Amino acid sequence: MLPLSTHLEHHGPLPRTIFKVVTPEERDSAGWPAERALVWDPDGRRDVSEIHRDGLPWGGWLTPGDRQRAGLWTGLWVNRVRDPHVIGPGDVIRLRPEGTQARILYRRGAKANSLFATERCNSLCLMCSQPPRDANDDWRIAEMLDVVSLVDHDERNLGITGGEPTLLGDGLLAVIATCQTRLPDTALHILSNGRRFADPLWTRKTVAVGHQDLTWAIPLYADSPDLHDHIVQAKGAFDETVHGLYQLAWWNCRVEIRVVLHRLTVPRLGALANFIYRNLPFAAHVALMGLEPMGFAKVNRESLWVDPLDYTDELADACCYLAARGINVSIYNLSLCVLPRDLWQFARQSISDWKNSFVPECGGCGARDRCSGFFASAGREWRSRGIRPIPPMQDPFPLAALSSGDQPKCD
Repeated sequence: MLPLSTHLEHHGPLPRTIFKVVTPEERDSAGWPAERALVWDPDGRRDVSEIHRDGLPWGGWLTPGDRQRAGLWTGLWVNRVRDPHVIGPGDVIRLRPEGTQARILYRRGAKANSLFATERCNSLCLMCSQPPRDANDDWRIAEMLDVVSLVDHDERNLGITGGEPTLLGDGLLAVIATCQTRLPDTALHILSNGRRFADPLWTRKTVAVGHQDLTWAIPLYADSPDLHDHIVQAKGAFDETVHGLYQLAWWNCRVEIRVVLHRLTVPRLGALANFIYRNLPFAAHVALMGLEPMGFAKVNRESLWVDPLDYTDELADACCYLAARGINVSIYNLSLCVLPRDLWQFARQSISDWKNSFVPECGGCGARDRCSGFFASAGREWRSRGIRPIPPMQDPFPLAALSSGDQPKCD
């Protein structure tokens, strides 16, 4: 696990708080605005006079160690990074003007980079890992636009999450449009409860932005309106979500259906798979997701937690039912050792780098490099009784479905 924040010292003027960390060579070749860039000086040996001589208004100097401000450098000086592994070249960081914390807003090479849109939400899901707050945080729109302008041009994927991003209205559309212009080759993946898309005018407005590679990831927790509404704690949410999905399908938008696996959703998982096939066959992907033990999930553990070993039959039936009917399906957030080997073909390394960890039982596991591992927040009370090292195997993934686009097969 690599954290998204660390502490450091900064000295001198701070006219802005968000910067791109780059080497002088990269800034020249990639065209990053000098005033937005922090000189990356990893070992404290760069020649300040050479960089100062180019006359460009650099945003500042960043050296992880104790090197003190050089006499020629009158601008921002950042040093004494508590955990030097947290920050690297290519990253976009936010400094706190009246504090020592630095936050990573984009990390070069990370498995999953996301823009955090808002803490607000119009649902109150029982297992929400990011409990919503009813506060005006529209300032995040400007921050997202700022970060997008500094994301690597060749970034393959970028997420937008929350809260509920669609509550930002035109602000979210501005972010999508900026991604379209600034990062035309970057796929966007937006997590949303889909409820606002029940409004045809909003859907049409969103589609009009014209992003060429955008997926809306929308949760559907049951085939029963009452059960879905109970899980998200919002009456009428099921109808709004399903109508929203149909609106998106009408405009040929790519949608992914997400199902969090817990004590309330597992019993009707087969019925939900059938509902998706018969009513939402346009879904580009279905993700069946292990529970993240954060936020409301911790508060509601007794009513939600079930050992994955106890629902492998339901999980296998749902995966094979959907796969046999040509719907792309994946298992997220579950370690390989708790899954029957027939389900390994569906398992993905889905946990974000900064949340991901392994437990002592993983030592010597022959499948660790292909396993999702665990959420760092998962204490012993959240761990399956089936966790164990898998013996080394010559070909543990014979179907090669984990990396290819081929549809997995079931016996």
